[in-house]
Amino acid sequence: MIAAGFGVAVLVGTLLLATPVATADGDSSHWLTALFTATSAVCVTGLIVVDTPTHWSVFGEVVIALLIQVGGLGIMTLATLIMVIVSGRVGLRARLSAQVETKSVVAADLRQVLRKVVLFSLVCEAAVAAVLTVRFIVGYDEPPGRAAYLGVFHAVSAFNNAGFALWPDNLMRFVADPWICLTVAVAVIVGGLGYPVVFELLRHWRRPSRWSLLTRVTVGLSVLLIGVGTLAFLAAEWRNPATMGPLDDSARLLSAFFAAVMPRSGGFNTLDIGQMNPSSWLVTDVLMFIGGGSAGTAGGIKVTTFGFLLFMVWAELRGERQVNIGHRRLPAATQRQAVSISLLGVFLVTVSTLLMLTITSHGLDRVLFEVISAFATNGLSTGITASTPLAGHVLLSLLMFVGRIGPLTLGSALALKQRTRRYELPEERVIVG
Repeated sequence: MIAAGFGVAVLVGTLLLATPVATADGDSSHWLTALFTATSAVCVTGLIVVDTPTHWSVFGEVVIALLIQVGGLGIMTLATLIMVIVSGRVGLRARLSAQVETKSVVAADLRQVLRKVVLFSLVCEAAVAAVLTVRFIVGYDEPPGRAAYLGVFHAVSAFNNAGFALWPDNLMRFVADPWICLTVAVAVIVGGLGYPVVFELLRHWRRPSRWSLLTRVTVGLSVLLIGVGTLAFLAAEWRNPATMGPLDDSARLLSAFFAAVMPRSGGFNTLDIGQMNPSSWLVTDVLMFIGGGSAGTAGGIKVTTFGFLLFMVWAELRGERQVNIGHRRLPAATQRQAVSISLLGVFLVTVSTLLMLTITSHGLDRVLFEVISAFATNGLSTGITASTPLAGHVLLSLLMFVGRIGPLTLGSALALKQRTRRYELPEERVIVG
């Protein structure tokens, strides 16, 4: 149902973007261009094959923003909310379907959870839009109407981790503007944490001891990855004349922090990604593959999955039979899910990279960057998306779709039923490694 819901949203977006009114010149876009853009918007990715501000009309840009909003909230969430508004009742099947999308723990609390999700999303987007609008008016002399339009569009794009921008250079012109960069970065972080984590932080932000395992791992690893990423980008790009070289020290620090936040799935850039050093691409690859928090708008395998793997390795190195995090034990089922998601992600990225190398003339580093960006629904690019053959566009679209739904969710949807074995086989110890 989730896969079908996202598929319908992509189809509707493709039909709207393929109309002449959606383009700036009044000519219909190629169906594959419309499909790629709609998929990128619904899957809140941000990869583009045409320049957003010059190719699409205002109608096309509004359609993209609406597709981003729909993809961010989740098709099942919106469908359930419509049922609540129309009938005031939610059936068990609808509750369970929306529970999968929102990662809610208790199905009975679904109505309240969905209301909080929508209200929190709209409040955050409104706050970000207000700050950006004022900044565009005061700092860049934009007319109030145009400033409000830019503020709302980029607020929706930032909070939902989409990465679509209405300038040809994305946000590079604002590389030294803390009002724009920090506002967008905070929106990406909050949207990428995940609704359960955000709600828990709002309730117990003064008492970290009461945080759940999910919140502790998500917040702790997010801070760690952003900090390490900032230092890595500073070291790699400090003297690069095509990126940080011409900037002053404060702008370099700001751009490094922004570059470390965006691989969570933000997709915006204030530095020219194509001119970065290969070491920066590798750091970005790792951060994109890990992604953001569970149940949020970010992609990747999620920081919780990565954190669980780290604790599993640590427990194995210490010879412990159980994986303990703080004062809690990690269930065996959760461990298997973390391993499955990670290995499936590695498999999809590896196979897709091999296929892309056979149909393009670009090098491995750029192709790998593009593939991981699509799979992690990130949107950062070294600039080769538009020059990729049509077969590559189809492949990247499929990767974005699978990455948004989630490898484990897709695998569960394809399974007709879960087989229960009523006996245990004898155990045999084997050498590993």
